[in-house]
Amino acid sequence: MTNIAICAPATPITRDHAAALERLVADEFPEHSVTFHDQCFASAGHFAGDDLTRLTGLLECANDPAFDAVWFAKGGYGSNRIAEAAVARMNASARSKTYVGFSDCGYLLAALYRAGIGQCAHGSMPVSARSETGREAVRRVLRWFAGDNSGLEPSLDGVTPAAAFNLITLAMLSKTPTMPDLSGHVLMVEEVSEHLYSIDRMFFALAGSLPRLAGLRLGAITAVPENYVEFGQSEEEIAKYWCDRAGIPYLGRAEIGHNADNKVVPFGLAGPAGAA
Repeated sequence: MTNIAICAPATPITRDHAAALERLVADEFPEHSVTFHDQCFASAGHFAGDDLTRLTGLLECANDPAFDAVWFAKGGYGSNRIAEAAVARMNASARSKTYVGFSDCGYLLAALYRAGIGQCAHGSMPVSARSETGREAVRRVLRWFAGDNSGLEPSLDGVTPAAAFNLITLAMLSKTPTMPDLSGHVLMVEEVSEHLYSIDRMFFALAGSLPRLAGLRLGAITAVPENYVEFGQSEEEIAKYWCDRAGIPYLGRAEIGHNADNKVVPFGLAGPAGAA
């Protein structure tokens, strides 16, 4: 039995979102137990409760020895505001857990990875369990929690460490106290709802600050808004341009992103949930 705690470090979910995941787990994954912290349903403006409420919910999930994993309920924006305080207050139980999320929750994954706390992984989140396409992405994570690596990003080789981030999240992390050392890693990036000129601008911001990577892979760039004028380069051409400028090997595409094909990327070396 994998006991999974769910909290919302950024924006809230609804009781209907929780019920959809609970049904999926009960019907298809009896080897798991999911527990939603009440904080998931709190509301304070944009956030799932104020900073202290979100921090407390995360720490109660992470520091509780009864849970094996912490699954972030939803992204949006806000986990950066509590990331440093969270890792500073995590105990020995927190260090043995698996942590899964992506998008805005990349701030927390970065802080955890930098601090050497648990096994972090980029993966889809419980909020997606209500939609038909989203459920398959959620199943992928649940299988991984059970030790099934079939849902891992296919380029992972088990030899070269990897990490995956939403592009704007990574650009904002750069040169902050929560940015992990990604030297020697294959870095995978994806983005949603940004103009192509913004994609270019984010790569510009990162190109001069990233360490010596083993390479970069570009995930899905989805829901790109239409601009008043064509940018003139595709998302892949942008990635290649800045990789060339920065001397980073461009390794092709990755199956990550804000879509149903979003694969699991454990930070470090690929393995089943809980493997260090």
